[in-house]
Amino acid sequence: MSGVYARQRAGALAVLTATAAAVSLLTGPPAQAAPPTPISATTARTYLGQLTVKAEGSSTGYSRDKFPHWITQSGACNTREVVLKRDGTNVQQDSSCAATSGSWYSPYDGATWTAASDLDIDHVVALAEAWRSGASSWTTAQRQTFANDLSQPQLIAVTDNVNQAKSDLDPAEWLPPRTAYTCMYVRMWVDVKHHYGLSVDSAEKNALTSALSGC
Repeated sequence: MSGVYARQRAGALAVLTATAAAVSLLTGPPAQAAPPTPISATTARTYLGQLTVKAEGSSTGYSRDKFPHWITQSGACNTREVVLKRDGTNVQQDSSCAATSGSWYSPYDGATWTAASDLDIDHVVALAEAWRSGASSWTTAQRQTFANDLSQPQLIAVTDNVNQAKSDLDPAEWLPPRTAYTCMYVRMWVDVKHHYGLSVDSAEKNALTSALSGC
């Protein structure tokens, strides 16, 4: 009888273990929030072929002030605060919409932060890069839309010093140090440039073509 009991007990434990595993899958940590999903690699390759290829324009006349940000999105919340809430986990905000707690995973470098002050909101296509690629001829209203666009994969919360290292470089000059994010990043880049009709220079296009070939 002891052998039968042992087998019954082992069977019951197996059922309990399987049930616990299933519950864990259902109640595990929430998926990391992220910017709008960009176009697929296949579409990105098509869109890249449609972009105007030309030498990068001048930075003459450029100023971040010509791309007004961060604008109010709703209530007391500006664009930065909306992105921090969207891209974080368990983000709590005070009455002025400032993030007081939460957790943020930076896909550029794989770091996790619990203070909003450790994060920058990156413009995937940097403002100065946009200026040199066609935005210099836009109206201020158009540049404001670009600088605060939540509908395109253009804004993302990332580690501040990584964003500062990127500066206004294009993919021929800089890609996220976490290589697992390369495909996502270049898909985002092409998506934004195509949406806004911005040009690419030849080195930039070559780098994008190479990165997309591995996606």
